[in-house]
Amino acid sequence: MLDTPEAVFEALRENHDRPHGLHRTVTGEELVEAAEVLDQADVLVTALLELMTAYEFTGEHRKSPVVFARLLKLWDDKPESFSEWEAHQVFWRFKWVTTSLLQVPEVPLASVRGWTERMRERYESARHEMQPVAAMRFHVAAHIGAGADDAFDLWVTRPRTELSDCEACETRSMAAHLVTSGDDTAALDRWQPVLDGAQSCSEEPQMSQARALLPLLRTGRLDEARSHHLTGYRKVRGNTGMQHEVGLHLEFCALSRNEGRGLEILAENRALFDADGAPLDRLGFLTGVEVLVARLVAEGHGDTAVAGPPGRNWTADTLLAHARAEAGRLAAAFDARNGTTAVGDRRRARLERAPLLDTALPLGLRATFARSAAPATAATTAAAPAAGVAEAADRPVVTVPEDFTALVREARRRSSEGRPVESRLWTLVEERHATEPYDEALGPRELFDAELALHRAAEFGNAERRAEFVAEVDRAAELYTAVGMEWHALSARTRGLAFGPWLGDSDEDTATATADDGADDGAGTEVRAMTVAEARAALDAVLDEAAVLREKAPFTDTAPSAGETASAVDGHGVGAARAQEYVKVLNSVAYAAYRELLTELPEAAEETVARFDRAVSALRAEAGALAMPHQVASARQFVADVAGRRGDLAMAEAELWASLADVAAAGRPWRGSRARCLLAQFLIGADRPDEALELLHQAIADAVRYDDRDFPMAPTYALLGHAASHAGDAAGAVRHLSEAAARFDQAGEAAEAASVRLQLTDVLSESGRPEDAVAVLESVLGDGSADLLDDRVLAQARLSLGRGLRDLGEFLPAAEEFLRLADLVSGWPVEDRAVLTLVATDAAITLALADRWDAAGTAYDRALAAHAEAPNTPRTVHMAREFARLVMVERGAEGVAEALAHLDRGDELLAAASADDEAFALWYEVGSVEYRRGRVLAEAERFPEALTAMEAAIATHGRGGADGELPRAEAVRMAALIEANGLELRDAAIARLVPEAARCRAAGHEEAAAILDQLRADLQEA
Repeated sequence: MLDTPEAVFEALRENHDRPHGLHRTVTGEELVEAAEVLDQADVLVTALLELMTAYEFTGEHRKSPVVFARLLKLWDDKPESFSEWEAHQVFWRFKWVTTSLLQVPEVPLASVRGWTERMRERYESARHEMQPVAAMRFHVAAHIGAGADDAFDLWVTRPRTELSDCEACETRSMAAHLVTSGDDTAALDRWQPVLDGAQSCSEEPQMSQARALLPLLRTGRLDEARSHHLTGYRKVRGNTGMQHEVGLHLEFCALSRNEGRGLEILAENRALFDADGAPLDRLGFLTGVEVLVARLVAEGHGDTAVAGPPGRNWTADTLLAHARAEAGRLAAAFDARNGTTAVGDRRRARLERAPLLDTALPLGLRATFARSAAPATAATTAAAPAAGVAEAADRPVVTVPEDFTALVREARRRSSEGRPVESRLWTLVEERHATEPYDEALGPRELFDAELALHRAAEFGNAERRAEFVAEVDRAAELYTAVGMEWHALSARTRGLAFGPWLGDSDEDTATATADDGADDGAGTEVRAMTVAEARAALDAVLDEAAVLREKAPFTDTAPSAGETASAVDGHGVGAARAQEYVKVLNSVAYAAYRELLTELPEAAEETVARFDRAVSALRAEAGALAMPHQVASARQFVADVAGRRGDLAMAEAELWASLADVAAAGRPWRGSRARCLLAQFLIGADRPDEALELLHQAIADAVRYDDRDFPMAPTYALLGHAASHAGDAAGAVRHLSEAAARFDQAGEAAEAASVRLQLTDVLSESGRPEDAVAVLESVLGDGSADLLDDRVLAQARLSLGRGLRDLGEFLPAAEEFLRLADLVSGWPVEDRAVLTLVATDAAITLALADRWDAAGTAYDRALAAHAEAPNTPRTVHMAREFARLVMVERGAEGVAEALAHLDRGDELLAAASADDEAFALWYEVGSVEYRRGRVLAEAERFPEALTAMEAAIATHGRGGADGELPRAEAVRMAALIEANGLELRDAAIARLVPEAARCRAAGHEEAAAILDQLRADLQEA
């Protein structure tokens, strides 16, 4: 019942604590009506001020001036009804009215200027300084685009006053003016205190973060742009008072080539299409929508389903037409009101901006919309590391002949050199062969078909499609045999035997799969998956065949077959080609032995080890004898990987460095990228991340330079991020892990992308960027992505998100995550049930922090029940301590008994665990309960009991050795405060502090010692 002033004031206090939104605004309107019925001016003043605040921060600028007019009349008629703070607010909110009037095009410009003049008169009459008036004149001038520079100078040259906007808001306005003037660098310098968090308010830094995004992109500060988008957007999403800022984030997504992220933001903010209380901000939002969907339409995605105004389905085409019409109408209305074209010009300038990056800026977030453009190469990624990644200009130009016959010969030449570009060239050959006839000058048709079959086999192998891979290599072997190229046939067949068992779902069991045999009728051929044992026997037979064939077809240029003659290019003789295929056979045999050995490590059978040693020794010896150092390098890499897995890192490193030397000697630098990645893994494990970073940069650079499209870019960027993190380069780690996640997304490897994003959140959290981490975690767990994660990985992600949200003060969303997590882990095996206890304690604490005490009590009981089944003593005792603290915060002296009851429960839990639970530091838990008991008793002014409890905490923490020094010092500090302030035993308190400070210094805790010394000095001066 709101029938007394006290009831209305209490309701106003409750409403003030609600988040800004429709509920708070509607309640505010109802409370004004209730205050009017009471006919008490002081109640009405407070109610009107609260309602005006609600309007201001939810974008209801049409209504705000009406409320202020009523306040101003009350001020003129009954000034005694205003408290000191409320009187100050009358003059403060003159500024709100000016900006609100600018928001509404139906308000004539003369009225806006007249209001500013009225503000000047009121300020002058009350003897306030004019700097706020000058600020309002500048805002009007900047809006209409006339006289802004002069107005700016008149504003910023005046000293700030108590009625000036807060420093953060003034910084935003000054920086925005510099952006308008074309000086992004100066604007960002001006913005730095806000962006760094040194200046803040209820609207900052989120408003500045949105406005700084494009200047950051334009000046190449991409890491900062990424971070300010992640953290800034979370603070404005769904907020009708931040329509313009949401529009700026949409524009950022479009111009950083993150259209998928932009579509997700649209979907999260559909309600903003209906928010019309702030037309100027609405125009800003609609223009951001235009920029985004115009990019989609320009790239051929006009039919893409997008989120628009509720009530109907939208495509990019139809939403663009809607936004363009509505925004155009608003811009024209403002320009008509202002008598200038400034508002329309600003809109047109936004719409004319082209993307600011050549490739998408990796944000670390999952995007549900995939661009049709090819994935960015490392060389053109704007965030590419400086130390070694090649620029696009460094990449050798591969001329693709227009003539089909010349194209085939170029592909053969590149294949003979072993260059990665051969894959792209053969792809072009296959595409063009569909429409261009075969030229008999290229040699037997069977040779050409065999070459294409091997190319297709490589593609199928990369895609883990075993059946198709085996079918194509077998086909190639048959075709090579038909043209007398026996070494090539044997090499192709060996490849199938060596690689086939390890592709797709192959294992020790036999299996069958159906592959297209290329027949016109589309019939399938059943391909049997050979077991490892069968493949081993077949490979032994291959080696026997190779020995026979070496006698029959030696490595000379005599008596070449027709196929060999046609395939020889650029002076590469037939003998050299035969030798190459022979060593490829040995490489395949070594690979099969290597893969078999990996399946048995760390306890491999002697026979398996011996087989591996024989195979790599043969490869190394024959490749060396035949002057093929790049194949010697391959043998070394097999040996190095096995040595590393066995723990012999010295041998692994030595072999890999030698491998890189062999690659250099062979003149085939593109063969070194994978060796560098493997070596980098070992160096990271050896805590040498800087060396690993250099190797990984070079690996990526060479993969780009030599067009190695089969190189595993995404895993390498993930490894690069890992190395950067170990090297202490958090910014580099974020950049590289974000790139890795984006590349996994592009490859359709969603589970791997999610795993990398979880690593990214760890880096962000550890580097002091919890808001960024929360944004990434929300992306990982949103829209069904959680289904991609293993239950334990998912549990860790939800735990991290819940704790991250709680650390940010978002208690209700945090509690929801903990409750979801509790449901997830409730069905885990008995041996893992202690996790449920942990989760239940977190949920209980978080619900209490959210002031949901009934739910918190239920969660508290659930945690105790879970603990009884699966003990987790430290977390359960921590919950009891936190409840004791929060009860005192909530109820003060009235909550003492309840708080002490929680601490007694903590004692009971510890007593039950002390006999046999050594999984945690018992001294710490006991001492922490005593410390909290002392704090509770001190707040209840039961000082003798408080001192006794604190003495117990000191003694208990003292048993913790070096680990107990800091909690002991804190307990000593509190004991001294209780003695000095509660018991008036100042000398005893000082005497206590002196030896404790010395003890802290002896333990190396200088900061703790300084705190104790400062307290002693304060007590001596008191």
